[in-house]
Amino acid sequence: MTRQELIQQIKEKQSFLCVGLDPDVKKIPQCVVDECKADLDEDEEYDDSLAIILFNQYIIDATAPYCVAYKPNLAFYESLGAMGMVAYEETVAYIRENYPTHFIIADAKRGDIGNTSKMYARSFFEDDAKVDAVTVAPYMGEDSVSPFLGYDDKWVILLALTSNKGSHDFQLMEDKNGERLFEKVLKQSQQWGNEENMMYVVGATQGQMFEDIRKIVPNHFLLVPGVGAQGGSLQEVCKYGMIPGDCGLLVNSSRGIIFASNDDDFAEVAAEKAKELQQEMAIELSK
Repeated sequence: MTRQELIQQIKEKQSFLCVGLDPDVKKIPQCVVDECKADLDEDEEYDDSLAIILFNQYIIDATAPYCVAYKPNLAFYESLGAMGMVAYEETVAYIRENYPTHFIIADAKRGDIGNTSKMYARSFFEDDAKVDAVTVAPYMGEDSVSPFLGYDDKWVILLALTSNKGSHDFQLMEDKNGERLFEKVLKQSQQWGNEENMMYVVGATQGQMFEDIRKIVPNHFLLVPGVGAQGGSLQEVCKYGMIPGDCGLLVNSSRGIIFASNDDDFAEVAAEKAKELQQEMAIELSK
């Protein structure tokens, strides 16, 4: 998906919501598990990956009108082995077939020496499990990132300033000139990619720090986790991070939407939570 196509979707839906598909099997509603088991043939055995596939499909159908992107987190699929990866691929295929205008981010946080990164890039951008973007760690440098940038209309989403508590351990470290590590990442990486193929992860919990980030990358899209369950403020993110006219933000919510209810009404409640965020986003876009 091109930058302009993404912006167009944001304007049409009046939303820059990304729904994180983090299906913890211990939290999937029992009604989904029961439905999977009821659909099995006599010679078939139940597997948690079946519940993940069905759960994701319900969530996607419920939230699609209110979001522009989905972000499956690979850890929740890889933890189940080969069948978990089947669930991931089935989820991507379901979005592609039923909601082809939605932006898909593989939240994988890859990044390794060049030849290894080349294989990672191939796994996400070629063949059946095609996505639009993949999250990448920058700390091994240009040769670990550049293989992901060799695909037309695909995106690298580089970790810059994350929402977790431990982000302060390294990302805010200053050199002798007072420049922080995340600022170095932002500046150096602009030599690798551009506004058409590179975004940055900036946690919603970083608040006013978005102002500093926009001084360095005024026009790049930012993927913003941490709104909702982690306590980040959508209004603060928009105040300091939004690009007038282009938006420049994809704000992610995972647990606050997909696990808002654990009862039979989980899909309906997920839709309500997604709609609430979309309506808040529409207000911010109109300012």
